[in-house]
Formats: sequence, C-alpha cells, structure tokens
Amino acid sequence: MGLILNLETSSTNCSVCIAKDGVILALKELNSANYSHAEKLHVFIEEVIKEAAIKLEDLDAIAVSKGPGSYTGLRIGVSAAKGLCYALDIPLISVSTLKSMAAQLDIINDEAIIIPVLDARRMEVYSAVFDNQLQQIRETKAEIIDEQSFEKYISSNSVHFLGSGAEKIKGVFNNDNLIFHLDVVPSAKEMAPISSYKFKNKDFEDVAYFEPYYLKDFVLQTKRK
Repeated sequence: MGLILNLETSSTNCSVCIAKDGVILALKELNSANYSHAEKLHVFIEEVIKEAAIKLEDLDAIAVSKGPGSYTGLRIGVSAAKGLCYALDIPLISVSTLKSMAAQLDIINDEAIIIPVLDARRMEVYSAVFDNQLQQIRETKAEIIDEQSFEKYISSNSVHFLGSGAEKIKGVFNNDNLIFHLDVVPSAKEMAPISSYKFKNKDFEDVAYFEPYYLKDFVLQTKRK
C-alpha cells in the first residue's frame, strides 16, 4: 500500500492531497494571486489528514512538486515535505511540475503534442514538451517567446499549450492547430498517480540533499494589493 501526501506549491495554487495507491482520498487547494502558501499549506495538510480519517504516522511517503515555478513557493513546499519526512522517517518523492500539468489533459489524438508553460517574467516562460503518453520529448527550460519558439512542434497536427504562460504563446501564434488551455494550474490531484508509480518503483530523493528545480535565480515576489 502507498499512502502518500502530495504537496504542490510551485505556482499561485496551494494544493494538497492524500492518495492511496494513486486514488485521491482528500484534496484541498486554493488558487490565489497572493501566493497563500505560507498561510495555507500546513492548514491544508491538517485538513486533508482529518478528511481522509488517517494520522500523519500512517503515511508511507511525502511527494512534492519539484518545479520549475515560483522560487518562494517551491521553497515552502520542499521545506514542509523535508520536515515531515525527517519527523516520520519516510521517503521523499519529487514530481515534475510540468509533467503533472500535462497529465491534466485527456488527449485522444495519437499525434497530439502537450506543452505546459508556466509564466516567468516579461515574455519568458518555463516549458517542456510531452507526447500524448506523457513521455517528455524535449527538456525543461526557461525561454523567451518569439516567432521561432517551439518551431519544431508548431507544425504538428494538434498542439496543446496549457498553463499561466499560454497567454504569451497565444499572443505570438494564431495557427489553427494550436489549442490553448489558459486556466490550467499545477495541482496535487495530478501528482497522485505519478507519485504512486514512483513509490512502487522506490524512486526516492535524498532528503538531506534534495533541492527544487528552480531553473532561474531568485526574484522577489510581492503580494498583489
């Protein structure tokens, strides 16, 4: 059995779930432009533990979104995950933020390309490219969007851009084969089956040395008024 607490704090969405063998037992999340992670994360952890009718000591592992994404958000999530792993003496699992985003789409087209994009600064995004089986076919990177961006994939039959950076893509390209999912945010919900698979395969991180995948140096974020 794999009873896993999943933590997603890489974006504006503070998201927490408990899953057993990849099946969600309890989910709590709040998508706020004010980045509510510091105030809400531990509250949400307590709430999903209660809703799932378990104790912290029942957990088999902690999974955390490893990025890329918000520097501060990732630090908060990873710090919480590490603290729980140390206290409970259980494994730490990391999940790619962009892969869990890609998992939100249910694509039938065998030739579809899925490109999750997280907003960075100005015309920059964090992105990766996946096929419809969630196999990553281009590395994760930070890039400035222009007419040459994703040139290798734009001509594909069906290209899905999803996430907070998709609006920037939409402003540059108007191809008929491009589909934009602007409201997609990273969520612990899609982490559940990925972390369950990693747990079964004992794909764990070193709790002492694990660091989030920032991609870029720290930039101070301020809350919106």
